[in-house]
Amino acid sequence: MTKRAYNFNPGPAALPLEVLQQAQEQFVDYNGIGMSLMEISHRSKEYEAINSETQQLLLELLGLESGYQVLFMGGGASTQFATIPLNFLKPGKVGSYIITGSFSEKAYDEGRIVGESVIAASNKEGKWRSLPKASDITIDPNSAYVHMTTNNTIEGSQFSYIPETGNIPLIGDMTSGILSRPIDAKKYAMIYAGAQKNLGPAGVTVAVISDEMLKEEPKHIPVILRYSNHAKNSSLYNTPPVHSIYMMNLVLKWIKNNGGVAAMEKKSIEKSKLVYDAIDGSGGFYTGNIDADSRSIMNMTFRLPSEELEKKFVKESEQNNFVGLAGHRSVGGIRASAYIPVPYEACKALADFMSDFQKRNG
Repeated sequence: MTKRAYNFNPGPAALPLEVLQQAQEQFVDYNGIGMSLMEISHRSKEYEAINSETQQLLLELLGLESGYQVLFMGGGASTQFATIPLNFLKPGKVGSYIITGSFSEKAYDEGRIVGESVIAASNKEGKWRSLPKASDITIDPNSAYVHMTTNNTIEGSQFSYIPETGNIPLIGDMTSGILSRPIDAKKYAMIYAGAQKNLGPAGVTVAVISDEMLKEEPKHIPVILRYSNHAKNSSLYNTPPVHSIYMMNLVLKWIKNNGGVAAMEKKSIEKSKLVYDAIDGSGGFYTGNIDADSRSIMNMTFRLPSEELEKKFVKESEQNNFVGLAGHRSVGGIRASAYIPVPYEACKALADFMSDFQKRNG
């Protein structure tokens, strides 16, 4: 077997090797039915069992025993930026947005197209280096909801607290942080995430929505865009991405069988510490993009003394079996995305490579 790459891609991203191997075994013939899962009907009993089980697994791992439904949707998390205000932003109300990076800003921009949207807090003037404190967040009492991005993929920051929003529903984009650490999920009226970072391959987006929010059934938008419609049909109103959901099912089982969310957090802290220690111990050769109290354990971002050295770092990393370390095109620099499935060994190898590169170029 070809040596596995050290995969630090920001999404689509690494998947657990044993999940890939399990899927490979069942790829041509799923459970002896004479067909691949990609060939069967989404109305079949085989798929309906996967659909139901995957929903329950996610609720279990989030600690949501009742009062919420899991929806499988298309279009990535970016489509949710528009779908949320279409469903929940009523005339006379405002959507409140905590802006902490590129994706939360995009969500705010989509909200402004649909209806009136306001900024509850923003750290843009500080170039995203630190996240707003709870005392910096001002919520309009006329808000239909408060939207936040809990982990900022591009910038490399992560909230350490859940804002208090009182009776106003809190919505969290958890695309690059979901299941990486235990949270009080009941504080959110809605959680959503593109699967391609922590949950599985690209192609499906999960939306976990409270029963209270699902009572909203806006008649002014197409049926296909209504959360309530997808909930009534158990995400089978139209053809779902069957294989992506099956892969998510395997990843969720892998998380559960490997100690659950608490174990994922412990491993993620250990992995990210290797990289952050390499940055902080470099004497300024590597500089982190984010203040220490706002750093993400999923996306580690940093710069080198020059763009020329950064290009050299990426080129040499690729020659040493590393993939995906170039920073997002909008910010440059280096980004190591160590999502749940990325093994400890990959982060150890990266820290060692960083040390060696500094010795040769510092």
